Amino acid sequence: MFHKSEIQELTMAKIGFDNDKYISLQSQKILDRISYFGGKLYLEFGGKLFDDYHASRVLPGFQPDSKVRMLLQLKDQAEIVIAINADDIEKSKRRGDLGITYDLDVLRLIDAFRDIGLYVGSVVITHYRSQYTADQFQKRLENLGMKVYRHYPIPDYPSNISLIVSDEGYGKNDYIETERSLVVVTAPGPGSGKMAVCLSQLYHESKRGVQAGYAKFETFPIWNLPLKHPVNLAYEAATTDLNDVNMIDPFHLEAYGVTAVNYNRDIEIFPVLNAILEKIDGKSPYKSPTEMGVNMAGFCITDDDAVCDAAKQEVIRRYYSTYCSHRQGLADKTEVYRLELLMKQLGISTKDRPTVEAALKRAEETGAPAVAIQLNDGRIITGKTTSLLGASAAALLNALKELGGIHHDIHLISPIVIEPIQELKVKHMGNRNPRLHTDEILIALSICAATNPTAALAMEQLSKLRGSEAHSTVILSRVDENIFHKLGINVTCEPRYQTKKLYHK
Repeated sequence: MFHKSEIQELTMAKIGFDNDKYISLQSQKILDRISYFGGKLYLEFGGKLFDDYHASRVLPGFQPDSKVRMLLQLKDQAEIVIAINADDIEKSKRRGDLGITYDLDVLRLIDAFRDIGLYVGSVVITHYRSQYTADQFQKRLENLGMKVYRHYPIPDYPSNISLIVSDEGYGKNDYIETERSLVVVTAPGPGSGKMAVCLSQLYHESKRGVQAGYAKFETFPIWNLPLKHPVNLAYEAATTDLNDVNMIDPFHLEAYGVTAVNYNRDIEIFPVLNAILEKIDGKSPYKSPTEMGVNMAGFCITDDDAVCDAAKQEVIRRYYSTYCSHRQGLADKTEVYRLELLMKQLGISTKDRPTVEAALKRAEETGAPAVAIQLNDGRIITGKTTSLLGASAAALLNALKELGGIHHDIHLISPIVIEPIQELKVKHMGNRNPRLHTDEILIALSICAATNPTAALAMEQLSKLRGSEAHSTVILSRVDENIFHKLGINVTCEPRYQTKKLYHK
């Protein structure tokens, strides 16, 4: 049923980041900033609070939940405010990684925060212009017991400082009632207006005679790493759709004589932000956008070679992801060119991703799509397309066999079990493709595990796949892509479809 797995011994990934040190330093830095501002801090939280897999990939040793664990150190002092742009609600904007709309992600975030014991104070709808969908979302939140506030667009924002910092600007926004000393402002994604929410609150707090400050939490770019360090270039690779470019912070260099790295949007907006802070409080506490940050990640790198290697691999993954998005009509070709340029700067190519060559070779041998999986110990396992299984499902089963020390000739799932599932798919469910996807094969395997000890042994290996790498010679279905993601496998695909059909699921 399966081809003998192809195995290649490679070097195991090395840890290059001290996660415990990071949580400790980061928590203390935030406490210091709260104290500096007299006991009230609005902290704009960029990036992902939960499941920050980008950081964990480029900083091996960084745990995806590190930011949340850090906040839990401050849980008695912290409350969460979630911002969402009314335009994003109206356009049904979706998170690329989860495939859910931003408004649904707000509900997911509220549940996730509450589940771990963090207090969610309210939701603020920004850029509100009486959009019907925003009104419906507000009603839904209020029916669920959430406090909801509205912030409005300001004409000539952000250039008209006099209007912005006035009763006709920030003054028109709802004042968000907060209870704790640390107010974390987060959002489902970029463009939600987190910074404007923080600044609006500073204006309202000042009007009420309350001393409060603003700071920014962005992990990348890492300000005390070189401009062209692979970790910082990996951030550029991750934000090609936003046209983010890393730059030396000229304000920090002028003020302190220290070279620091920031990105173009923060540097461009800093003079405006500084003027707003001066207008609100009479003076600005910051001389540079870097100084606004509380990022201590750079002090927690323990092995620079390890993080450099990991960051280079991330750039290659981003290249494939963007190229596939372009093939699907979801990204501009210029984004692909930018990633090609980044790879040239780093002196790398797709050949530096071991699973690519293995998958392409297997596809050439079989004349059909193939998938290669690189296990955490370096072994590379391949899977081919068969009459029963798609390449992803075959590779997954082969990988579980390899991890469990199960001989490749042993059938984990009998064809007698697979064939009725195929009949169900084709005859009754209207599917044209009879081959089993990864979700179907895992369900079949789990059923077999109830009576088959070998299948049960294979099931026990699933957790060992987390952190492994995979490459497909064709663009995967959403189902297979999601299963790889849920298993913690970093998957890339060649930018081509298996068929010439125009519609792909």
